[in-house]
Amino acid sequence: MAAGFTDEDLRDVLPRLRRFALSLTHDPANADDLVQSCLERALTRAGSRRPEGDLRAWLFAILYRCFIDTQRRNRRYARILDFFSGSPEPRAPSAEHVALAREALGDLARLTADQQSLLLLISVEGLGYQEAADVLDIPVGTVMSRLSRARKALRSLTEGRTAPAPGLRLMK
Repeated sequence: MAAGFTDEDLRDVLPRLRRFALSLTHDPANADDLVQSCLERALTRAGSRRPEGDLRAWLFAILYRCFIDTQRRNRRYARILDFFSGSPEPRAPSAEHVALAREALGDLARLTADQQSLLLLISVEGLGYQEAADVLDIPVGTVMSRLSRARKALRSLTEGRTAPAPGLRLMK
């Protein structure tokens, strides 16, 4: 077989793939479908596999990408169905939800513009790290580190502690 793996190699890793798929989907039928999609993609793209790479890691990566793709597809499909089904208007949020939302927006507004833009692009708009890096014209590693700092700052604000201003050190 091309790409340096055999049917026996695939059979050996199959129980592990199924266990991983079951942990992702929480449903045996969906897990089996996910494993099948993974193997189909692996067999059709066997030529793209690096021969020195670990087969199991490669298959797990394919399975996870199949899972993510399915989740995204299902969300898009649900939005389309909601649009065409004329589902009833959602009820007005409770006063508690409104207050919590305003508080969260206030905390978000206290972050720097860079932190706000990253959080909005990735967490609200659903862009990937590379897409956000392209939008902001910065390296992907910078996106990841800035996003980590932005999430930490927002977490500290929502927990009642104020985040230190960027570039300032606290003196004891």
